[in-house]
Amino acid sequence: MGSVRYDEQSVTVPTALKILIAGGFGAGKTTLVGSVSEVRPLQTEEVLTGLGLDVDDTFGVEQKGTTTVAMDFGRITISEDLQIYLFGTPGQDRFWFLWDELAFGALGAVVLADTRRLADCFPSVDYFEQRGTPFVVAVNMFEGHKEITEAALRTALDLDPEVPIVLCDARDRRSGKSVLIALVEYVAERRGLSLAGAPS
Repeated sequence: MGSVRYDEQSVTVPTALKILIAGGFGAGKTTLVGSVSEVRPLQTEEVLTGLGLDVDDTFGVEQKGTTTVAMDFGRITISEDLQIYLFGTPGQDRFWFLWDELAFGALGAVVLADTRRLADCFPSVDYFEQRGTPFVVAVNMFEGHKEITEAALRTALDLDPEVPIVLCDARDRRSGKSVLIALVEYVAERRGLSLAGAPS
């Protein structure tokens, strides 16, 4: 029987960073993960049925026909030594029991905000604040979104002054990457790290 020699010098195990994509029902979490992932994202979308209409508030997102029932998953390779794993959380409170497992070991989080339904962000903001998880708020620029100033948004969500707020279009890959970069820069700043020379 043959044997396989394991040479520690020749094996490179990439560093993996875990980022959560959170926010309310219909905020664009699945769309964001799908737009930036280099691989076909794992999605646990199910069709909304008549029974769900009594449970899920679809005001402002009436065109939404599916919902995430577990998580979304995507991957971005930064370099041979660094990969980012994206986990999109379910938006409805009946699936919040999954959040602790998804949040374990996360570098930070993106809270997607829909200005038509700002109150839907509160649970995500509260969750990450209580855990001490760094997060940025990304305002998803839906067609027909309500204009709001950064100051008004910060007041409405009761955000600490240092929490970054960025605008994005969850459908656009470049815009989504800018959100992730803002989060990584914020985490690095909190930890006193320099990102000089890091790939863009």
